[in-house]
Amino acid sequence: MHFMFEAKFQSFADSAAPERGTAHLALLRAELDRRGLDGFVVPRADAHQNEYVPPCDERLAWLTGFTGSAGIALVLRGEAALVVDGRYTIQAAAQTDPAAYTVVQLAHQSAEAWLAAHLPAGARLGYDPWLITVDTLDRLRKAVASADAVLVAVDGNPIDAVWADRPAAPVAPVTLRDPALAGETTESKLARIRDKLAAEKLDAVVLSDPHGVAWTFNIRGGDVSFTPLPLAWAVVPREGRPTLFVDARKLSNAVRDALAAHAEIAEPVMLERALDLVATGNALIRLDQATAPALLASRIEAAGGRVSRGASPVALMQAAKNDAELAGMRAAHLRDGAALVRFLAWFDAEAPKGELTEIDCVAALESFRRDTGLLKDLSFPSIAGAGPNGALPHYRVSEASNRQLNPGELFVIDSGAQYEDGTTDVTRTLPVGEPSDEMRDRYTRVLKGHIAVARAVFPQGTSGAQLDPFARQFLWAAGLDFDHGTGHGVGAYLSVHEGPARISKLGTVPLEAGMVLSDEPGFYKEGGFGIRLENLIVVQPEPTPPGGERTLYSFETITFAPFDRRVIDPVLLTDEEIAWLDDYHAKVRELIGPLVDGPAADWLIEATAPLRG
Repeated sequence: MHFMFEAKFQSFADSAAPERGTAHLALLRAELDRRGLDGFVVPRADAHQNEYVPPCDERLAWLTGFTGSAGIALVLRGEAALVVDGRYTIQAAAQTDPAAYTVVQLAHQSAEAWLAAHLPAGARLGYDPWLITVDTLDRLRKAVASADAVLVAVDGNPIDAVWADRPAAPVAPVTLRDPALAGETTESKLARIRDKLAAEKLDAVVLSDPHGVAWTFNIRGGDVSFTPLPLAWAVVPREGRPTLFVDARKLSNAVRDALAAHAEIAEPVMLERALDLVATGNALIRLDQATAPALLASRIEAAGGRVSRGASPVALMQAAKNDAELAGMRAAHLRDGAALVRFLAWFDAEAPKGELTEIDCVAALESFRRDTGLLKDLSFPSIAGAGPNGALPHYRVSEASNRQLNPGELFVIDSGAQYEDGTTDVTRTLPVGEPSDEMRDRYTRVLKGHIAVARAVFPQGTSGAQLDPFARQFLWAAGLDFDHGTGHGVGAYLSVHEGPARISKLGTVPLEAGMVLSDEPGFYKEGGFGIRLENLIVVQPEPTPPGGERTLYSFETITFAPFDRRVIDPVLLTDEEIAWLDDYHAKVRELIGPLVDGPAADWLIEATAPLRG
């Protein structure tokens, strides 16, 4: 059966072409030889270290054939390595020519360790200082020095010189954020940034992360997929007007006039010269160590300035959403919940027929979201894994990997949307036919962990690392665990993966009121099945009980869609957990019920019936 659904925001084409990568490697080596270089470092990055990069910055994919979202190629005269993390080891091996590239798993050997072991003494290793952060450059310098080799910053990326059909840089229009959705003026945000600069005795900050630029100036754009970003930079001095560096072709007259009320407008090519002026007189300038290119640090120091490495002052401000942003996020989640319920009802009707594929499901869910009339984009490529594919946490279906959903399997669907008022991210795990006892046990343990985080009450100053075990405890008790974080921050019509707060072993940032995070524990049986259950939650003030001495926080759940009761083993749930689940499902029915009709409405009533009647 062919379903009449089309995915407009996601491609399923398998773009891997190892043979092209091998030919491109020869082109690069010839260019390196022409420049007197013995090697070159090729990260999967743009100048802003974005998660999603424009096609013109997909240099790693062009060179190697590898299309994953993270990795680094190390090209020497006689050998080349592709270093990837554990998510991508299998994919990297499948997409590259083994005669050209050695795939190295990051957990076994870092890029720096590989270079230290393979660089010949005296070799000249090139790197693009726009694509390497200051911290990464420090590590590269040590590795190259240990090999008694030389590190060379290139002027102009050699890949760009040999990439014949390289796409043009994006020039999507910049739009102004509706003040009713932004909830704070640009002037107010700039004043808060200046207060932060004064408190830290900084003379200026370079906003190298476009998310921070977009938030500060209340703008959005369309330069990359899945995130409404305009690629831009800004310099905010403690005294004087800030400068926004953005391609003029992206600005209508009205947008330019609105932005000019708050900042000087300049082309991105003027950023280096502007830093020369700001840095004079021993000025102390903050660079975001996670996103700032190494070139900016060297430029500041050459102009007589000092670099303060650290977090951008914007990051925490942006993470703590204001009332208007939270209202928008709640509205987006109700709209998204209705689309998801329509999909779940459709899935329940179609899955038993045995004809659904992973791509069918992704296209159907996107179609239900488009039916809202307000969908701007997906917030990431949907993860839709049936059976053993569900055991790959970052699986991305392609025409080559597309799998039919078979009876007795579990199906993981992790997806999200971008609406103008908010960003969503939600995961449900659905049974196809009758789930096994093992599946029900594992699903219920994951659900218990999800509920434990959702119900948590914690004192001010608590970090995500302290909450992470809440999600794992019931898997731990069975000798099980999962290898990803429990939750990440989420932006307000910005990135679905937003820092600096997260719920994970590495989450050291204290949680603050207004932060939006995901709650997504999982379990993965290699070669068998996967389970992940995800809602978005908002940090909110919690009343301190009589006699209490600490300021408390708790979470408000803003995602509304049923958990599949057929995979829940009620025997494993406590009375409190059952009460939470029944209350949650009652709220789903109350809020989403009026937004759906017909078969979806009937399905919702049954799907949200109390677990304990």
